[in-house]
Amino acid sequence: MQYLLLIYGDERAAAAMSPGELEVSEKAWYDYDGWLRAQGWKLAGDALQPTSTATTVREQGGAVLTTDGPFAETKEQLGGYYLVDCEHLDQAIEAASRMPIMGRGSVEIRPVREM
Repeated sequence: MQYLLLIYGDERAAAAMSPGELEVSEKAWYDYDGWLRAQGWKLAGDALQPTSTATTVREQGGAVLTTDGPFAETKEQLGGYYLVDCEHLDQAIEAASRMPIMGRGSVEIRPVREM
């Protein structure tokens, strides 16, 4: 079954990292990505640009409206995702629990509904 692992964290804290902290963080993510591939679970995954680059699209009264930024202010922002193919939810939970964001953010696991 496919699961989308949605990664949430404080993008301001990430932006405030020193070059050395950023290097350590990126290595942890590359190592995690390698582990996920070794398990044979990774289908896709990417980091997202900051919420300041987001555009929200809505329909109102038959017109398409766009606004800059995310819909609502939150403490944690969606910063990236992985699409994984696991046999069951327990494997997806294991994949989420090994992410470097643990202790500083959260991961939402959503089963993909096949259409």
